[in-house]
Amino acid sequence: MASPVLIMNRRSLLGAAALMLVGSVRGWGHEVKSERSKTLPIEGSWFDFRHPNPYDGNYWNMQTAAFTGEQWQAKIREMAGIGMKTLVLMSVAHQGMALYPSRVIPRRWRPFHCEDPIEAVLQAADREDARVFIGLGFFEADTGRFDTRDPVALRYSRDVPVELWERYGRHTSFGGWYLPVEAPIRGHFPDGYLRYTQAMASRLRQIAPGKPILIAPYGTRTVVPDARFVSQLRALEVDYVAYQDEVGVEKTRLDELDGIWSRVRQAHDRAGIPLWADVELFRFEGPVYRSPLVPAPMARIEAQLAAASRYVEKILGYQYLGLMNAPDSLAPAGHPSSVDLYRAYRAWLERRTGAES
Repeated sequence: MASPVLIMNRRSLLGAAALMLVGSVRGWGHEVKSERSKTLPIEGSWFDFRHPNPYDGNYWNMQTAAFTGEQWQAKIREMAGIGMKTLVLMSVAHQGMALYPSRVIPRRWRPFHCEDPIEAVLQAADREDARVFIGLGFFEADTGRFDTRDPVALRYSRDVPVELWERYGRHTSFGGWYLPVEAPIRGHFPDGYLRYTQAMASRLRQIAPGKPILIAPYGTRTVVPDARFVSQLRALEVDYVAYQDEVGVEKTRLDELDGIWSRVRQAHDRAGIPLWADVELFRFEGPVYRSPLVPAPMARIEAQLAAASRYVEKILGYQYLGLMNAPDSLAPAGHPSSVDLYRAYRAWLERRTGAES
């Protein structure tokens, strides 16, 4: 994400009673259970070839730039091996320069060791039975523009999806599209954002019928679950909405999550649209938005997962890349403590699995 945000408050929500969820909702094999008492695992993650924020990706941008194709494949295997098989590629361009071999975008971002990282990722994802949402951006320097009138950026938005589908659509792991320009919710979605998603969705469904579209808005804490918001959800013309929980960016306290997810759940039940969570796995090393992302404590993440699990069908994490690394990783990227978070999360998964058996 261009500018994800979370909080470091550690008030635990563990052990809170499971709440009733309404109905059955489509969601890649998930059905909302009437009584969920089990915390969901992280089933997917974002990843990036070049993180768009110069501070956030400080600990991994140079490392991933040096990845070979074999290392990108190893990283996908690593993520799938810990149960993260819904993978979201942040973007296929950076500051208007391509991150893959493109005929549409004339300039290529450098330095970049791997000639075609998208191909490497999809090959590995094919073998792992994973699904990759391909991020359609960033086609101009300002990564937050959904109302752009720049003719070059508009042409890229129109032509790059065609090129991507022609080049990579044969892969079974090409799971869908991600619109990386994030919606700034302030009670409701901006009207201009709806025009952006509607235009993109119309184009994408012509190019690749049946491939789902994902967005990940911020401002989740402000959602007003009224008739207007429900109408907007239906009008977005997207298939999945994964809301940032905004704990890492210190906008939301842990003790607020239950009420926030409850309100969003109400709106999604009325709209009939799946509800996913974008759980932030990071904290800032220093000032918020002005320092690198580093792994958050597992105790905080566990509380975030517990809160989201009572309301959502699927949890994605932001993000494995840079914040988790297997101790024996063939493609290490991120802060040294990323190994500690990997071990802590894997131990949590094993305890969770043991409790089920």
